[in-house]
Amino acid sequence: MLVSAAVCPHPPILVPAMAGEAAPELDALRTACDEAVRLLTGLPAGPGGRPTGAPGARPGDALVVVGGAGATRSYGPGAYATLRPYGLDWTIPDEPEDGAEALPLSLTIGRWLLRRHDADLDAGYEAVAFDASPEECLSLGRRLAESADRVALLVMGDGSACRSEKAPGYLDGRARPFDEAVARALAGADAAALAALDPGRAVELQAAGRAAWQVLAGAATAGGEGGLTAALLADEAPYGVGYFVSAWSRTGYGC
Repeated sequence: MLVSAAVCPHPPILVPAMAGEAAPELDALRTACDEAVRLLTGLPAGPGGRPTGAPGARPGDALVVVGGAGATRSYGPGAYATLRPYGLDWTIPDEPEDGAEALPLSLTIGRWLLRRHDADLDAGYEAVAFDASPEECLSLGRRLAESADRVALLVMGDGSACRSEKAPGYLDGRARPFDEAVARALAGADAAALAALDPGRAVELQAAGRAAWQVLAGAATAGGEGGLTAALLADEAPYGVGYFVSAWSRTGYGC
């Protein structure tokens, strides 16, 4: 059963070393991500915290990072996070095993966020194809939710990339309403609204998080709808790209 979830964006510049002098521009977003991960994992406040026994992902539970990629697949424990394709000589672990596979960007940033709290070692990593149908995404979410008695998901996804003239996809008047609908769904733990997102519209607006959010929707409704509460911790578009941070928990379990 899904008992908690955190939703975070995955731009490479979320990593301060990647952003360089621009790193302070995302300080508030980074802080929100840290808070969402803390709530997800039941850690005390601040990076480097240790488990306190608070509800969330506890030893023996399934903690899974979900993010968009070119294909839907699982990654084994030897997979490593890396930002080398983006110009930064950085990996987790520092020296990957021979023959190890690199995680896609979304899962790499997810692992970076967990590592800030020393919570990445036992996590699983699931990629969902950017073009996966809503039905495929929902099915994957249900499967993940049914994989353990208590499942925590770290869901990585960006909103539209068309919020300004300087955005990667240029300005599109449909982008703000799309992102506002996503923000409302994430704030209200509205799995039905996430499940109803139009894949075609998401492609047109370059919203990389659509598939991952629909995996969350599937996980949230496995075994029946309802019982989840949520808080929207960030809703920003500093570079014309929608970035959301949200924390979900199931009533009676907490985050």
